[in-house]
Amino acid sequence: MGAFVISKRYNDEYKFVFTSRKGKVVFTSLSYELKFECEDDIERFKENMESASFLKFKSSSGKFYFKLMLAGNHFATSRKYTTSLRLQKGIDEIVRFGVLSETLDFSVNDFVFID
Repeated sequence: MGAFVISKRYNDEYKFVFTSRKGKVVFTSLSYELKFECEDDIERFKENMESASFLKFKSSSGKFYFKLMLAGNHFATSRKYTTSLRLQKGIDEIVRFGVLSETLDFSVNDFVFID
């Protein structure tokens, strides 16, 4: 099962990624100023998963990616895939496990290992 992972960007804004069962990033969200906005959008996504749509693109370098649209608004952008089959597998992972996935919060900068 995948997971939604909340973290901070370098500019102190929040984001979340959806990771696959194998730990690879499938898509990355837009930036959020506050952490609760991140958490709310994850829940909104889980509740409205059936209305999500995936716009598929091919970059100038020949890589494939998609934009995840929710209620007609851009919600997230996928990582780059080498083939359209791998792109479809990423989409299938979201559809199959997105609703069941847990949310992990790694936005706190407390280090476990001390220098």
